[in-house]
Amino acid sequence: MAESLIACSPKVDPKIEKPDEMVTAGVLASLQNFLRKCLIAVISYGPMPKHIAFIMDGNRRYAKFRSIQQGAGHRVGFSALIANLLYCYELGVKYITVYAFSIDNFKRDPSEVQSLMQLMEEKINELLDSRSVINRINCKINFWGNLDLLAEPVRLAAQKLMASTAGNTGLVLSVCMPYNSTSEIVNAVNHVCTERREMLQREHASDSNGQAANNSVHSEISVADLDRHMYSAGCPDPDIVIRTSGETRLSNFLLWQTTFSHLQNPGPLWPEFSFKHLVWAILKYQRAYPYLEQNRNVAKKQL
Repeated sequence: MAESLIACSPKVDPKIEKPDEMVTAGVLASLQNFLRKCLIAVISYGPMPKHIAFIMDGNRRYAKFRSIQQGAGHRVGFSALIANLLYCYELGVKYITVYAFSIDNFKRDPSEVQSLMQLMEEKINELLDSRSVINRINCKINFWGNLDLLAEPVRLAAQKLMASTAGNTGLVLSVCMPYNSTSEIVNAVNHVCTERREMLQREHASDSNGQAANNSVHSEISVADLDRHMYSAGCPDPDIVIRTSGETRLSNFLLWQTTFSHLQNPGPLWPEFSFKHLVWAILKYQRAYPYLEQNRNVAKKQL
């Protein structure tokens, strides 16, 4: 099934009518699929990432450089997301996280924000279709961020999509929107403080003398406490963080989770990011893997 989904078939011009040209296109597609499988088999001998995070940068520049409408760049970017999701599925990557919309993006021109909200609603509703690629690969979708900031139709569509894929057991796609890492950390701290306060209130209600005796224990907040309340709870930290378009900033993305991630900033704009770029990113990760593992082991010993 995956083979038919991920087939990188050449874009056959609908004007082509000659049977021999159509046969040639089919042969080329089959050859391309075969070569891709061989390449995947080779790189799979090395350490493979379980989790790849993408900062999908460059949609607006893609539209500007090609003199097309700005919204068209985001649409092409969505197609690139689906294509790379399928490539990751075939490569055996279990978790994909994408930075789709920052809280800071609300500062953009209101007409652009409105256009993005409409596009989000449209694409989420497409994914809700039972025949969509998401269901065909048994993909589970999460939305990380403050959904209350979204327009109501978008928020309801996102919640419906999460509910409809909650039982899926395949690749996990986490869409960060509207999100930034500062907001995520503050949200986790607030949840832990609320949790501690409720625990103390329950203890005080059951034993008025117990509060003073246990207050020192309950007042301490550990890293594990915060981890439990991060949007990413239950998801391993990213092995690779890729920001397209050559930018080297994380832009407040997964700051809590990326201490030992391999950060990469390939030059292509997000709509241009293809299978060859993904393979190259994994090869670079494999080359850096011993160093990353050494740092992880040193950190574990220091805990």
